[in-house]
Amino acid sequence: MNPTARPTAIATTPPSPQPRGSDSGPGAFDLVTLVEKARGLSRSLGRADLVKRLEQTRSRLVDPHVRVIIVGQFKQGKSKLVNALINAPACPVDDDVATSVPTSVGYAQEASAVVLVRHENGPDASIERIPIPLESLAEYVSERGSRDDERDIVGAEVLLPRELLKGGLRLIDSPGVGGLESTRSLSTLAALSTAHAVLLVSDASQEYTEPEVQFLRHAMRISPNVAAVLSKTDIYPEWRQIEQIDRTHLGDVGEVPIFAVSSDLRMLAAGQQDRDLNEESGFPALIAHLKRDVVGQAETINRRAAVHDLGSVVDQLSMSLQTELNALLHPEDTPRLIAQLEEAKSRADEFRSRSSRWQVTLSDGIADLISDTEHDLRDRLRKVQREAESSIEEGDPGPIWDQIAEWLDERVSAAVAETFVWTNERSQWLAEQVAVEFSEGESAIPLIDVADTEGLLDPVEQLQSLDEGRLGAAEKIYIGVRGSYGGVLMVGLATSLIGLSLVNPLSLLAGVIVGRRAYREDMSSRLTRRQLEAKNLVRRHIEDVVFQVGKQLKDRLRFVQRVARDHFGTLADQLHRSLSDAVLATKQAAATYTADRDGRVRELQLQLRRIEALRDEIPELLALDAKASR
Repeated sequence: MNPTARPTAIATTPPSPQPRGSDSGPGAFDLVTLVEKARGLSRSLGRADLVKRLEQTRSRLVDPHVRVIIVGQFKQGKSKLVNALINAPACPVDDDVATSVPTSVGYAQEASAVVLVRHENGPDASIERIPIPLESLAEYVSERGSRDDERDIVGAEVLLPRELLKGGLRLIDSPGVGGLESTRSLSTLAALSTAHAVLLVSDASQEYTEPEVQFLRHAMRISPNVAAVLSKTDIYPEWRQIEQIDRTHLGDVGEVPIFAVSSDLRMLAAGQQDRDLNEESGFPALIAHLKRDVVGQAETINRRAAVHDLGSVVDQLSMSLQTELNALLHPEDTPRLIAQLEEAKSRADEFRSRSSRWQVTLSDGIADLISDTEHDLRDRLRKVQREAESSIEEGDPGPIWDQIAEWLDERVSAAVAETFVWTNERSQWLAEQVAVEFSEGESAIPLIDVADTEGLLDPVEQLQSLDEGRLGAAEKIYIGVRGSYGGVLMVGLATSLIGLSLVNPLSLLAGVIVGRRAYREDMSSRLTRRQLEAKNLVRRHIEDVVFQVGKQLKDRLRFVQRVARDHFGTLADQLHRSLSDAVLATKQAAATYTADRDGRVRELQLQLRRIEALRDEIPELLALDAKASR
């Protein structure tokens, strides 16, 4: 099996976020402007809760970071792939030295580089951004670099003025590791949960290995967009056969596009301005995929979410104004209108209560999910324990204990990763069920991520060592002599009856036979004790994993419950506030004097015209999105 890579997501702070739409197509900047208009209307009407909601909407629109994490084994050409994509030496490349920390490559008008250094401040940790010269990046992110051991460098960030990155694309070059089913592969899943897309890089020297295929299965269940890259096609003449075999493997996993590329040809084509050579490198298809299926898809999702928020805010803003206007224009209908609003307000109160259907669905779902995930984790780890015990019973675990420990770490990590991926899927499903119970028209659900497994097994102690059971020559002689003593004495006494001495050839032969048997019995007893000790070590290690991971699982699911409760509770509070304002405005309208009524009607009609004008712009933006997707 070939080793596979472990990426680690890094947190970066954008220097100056710009609206995504300014560089990424028609209508996006209009949508940001529309959100600003809605914020102004909400603020003028005293709806601070809606202003806060729209601020979050705007933050999603102006955040330009569409993260694409590039993963793979050691020396698969990940760093060179990043450099070839942007036609710039952003990531250090060396034939003998691999990348040791993740490097994020994004857009800026001026080239710059920073390293992210973690400082331990008691129980808390902080990340400091330290600017460095771009040409010194290799000293910080490669294994050969002369880094300061006292500083914990967790990542690096490179900003370059490149057209491909201008639309918000951010490429993350991850360090390679020994195997995707190792303990460190849990950080791989942590990185995937924060990425918009994943590129798995594997060179054309051989077909996909089992760890790579398993990683792809996990990636497709966590990340919304996964693609495969077959690198170094210029080095291996048989790369087309490897590509065909890899496509067969990908067909078993799911719909995963694969791109055969040559980074060297791409950079050579850029230097010579050779379009045909660039096409031969395979990069145009990969770049088109990143622009269309990654950046474009991320923008579409943000637009849809923003349009949904705008529609909800506009509806709530117009509710109280429209009811007050109706009460002023048609005072005879005021009692009926107030009764309808009170009924709607009562239903909104039910949404806020603990006995509401969505609250019950959430509480029961979390309780069931905690039970199911704990059972799933124990079931997977019991299978690992049975396999380990079977291996131990087949021979002497002492001499190969290091290999057994490594195998056990890999299997435990794979089992924990599978459980967390499954838990993440069930959590998303539960959030969707709660959204259905909350309101049939509510399509927005909170972003819930429980698949982050970074540092999950840190509290678990390493599997304890086991005595190899090797005996020295002196110990072997001692065991043989101790066993042969009885044979010599017994036969010597018997032969003394016929006149032979206590020590004679017959007694010595008997001593050798009995001593040999005693030695074998002692070795068998020692082997049995080592096997029992090895099983106990495995059992205690599994119990420690269940204890630590089980606590983490419960904490993550409680986090899901809090996020969903706060998300839908906030929506219920906003709806309740809108209905309460509508009831109050209607009652006040009924008591308004005629002299004041005409002025208030004109004011309400003006505000409603502004809101309706805002509402009319939303479908136009949807049409622009449809045109852009075509």
